[in-house]
Amino acid sequence: MATSMRDAWSRHVYGPDPSQFADRYRPAGERRPGTVLLLHGGWWGPKFGADHLAGAAADLARRGWVAWNIEYRRLGLGGGYPSTLEDVAAAIDSLGTHGEVDLGRVVAIGHSAGGHLATWAAGRAKLATGAPSAGPGAPSAGPGAPGAAPVVGITGVISLAGVVDLEAAAHQKLGNGAVLELLGGGPGQWPERYAVADPLGQVPIPAAVRCVHARADDRVPFAQSVTYVEAARAAGQDAGLLEVGGDHFTVADPLSPTWPTVVEALEDLTSAG
Repeated sequence: MATSMRDAWSRHVYGPDPSQFADRYRPAGERRPGTVLLLHGGWWGPKFGADHLAGAAADLARRGWVAWNIEYRRLGLGGGYPSTLEDVAAAIDSLGTHGEVDLGRVVAIGHSAGGHLATWAAGRAKLATGAPSAGPGAPSAGPGAPGAAPVVGITGVISLAGVVDLEAAAHQKLGNGAVLELLGGGPGQWPERYAVADPLGQVPIPAAVRCVHARADDRVPFAQSVTYVEAARAAGQDAGLLEVGGDHFTVADPLSPTWPTVVEALEDLTSAG
């Protein structure tokens, strides 16, 4: 009997909170190399959850990739700084307990605020000791502890209309001031938090980053991706800007004309060395 997509779906918890889980989608047939992580957006708040990228995860599994669709604590649901960052790190490191997962090539795909989280997670190895980088209950030393080397490294990122310049987003009050809520205030109030959480400040990171963005995006300015890619390239990082048509949401829709651009970028990142 053929394996259905529902049969290939399973939920895995990485912490005690109801939001600390990841849904795994396994291909029914031959697997492609690598593992794909998905991180949803929604301005880090409760309006959107992991289900927003469930269609994308299922589509990637049908194409042969093992996909992990990650949920995390959001604003109003125990999230914010540092718990949202800790959850993302813990969810990713929990992959190290699953023997069948290809950890040689791990690509994180994030949409909007999830683009921030995906790009931030790829630079965790550069965080200073004591920075939030592990989940609740992690030991104070050893793999997965704050400031320790990540258990699972990310080799590639696809940021879909990502918020990758937090300082600019805070100054512009994007998402009705969502960055200010996430970090508890502006860059002048909490420079140390922005130093930890802002992907732009991390460059260069040891991962290839592809920013997929529509110029007509009316939620996250196209300039967010332009600024990040220019800064990353200037620092010697592998980064590219893939301009597409559509809007803020079509970049993450597997039924949109934009999606083949995302799939092609993923093929490149998972097949590279």
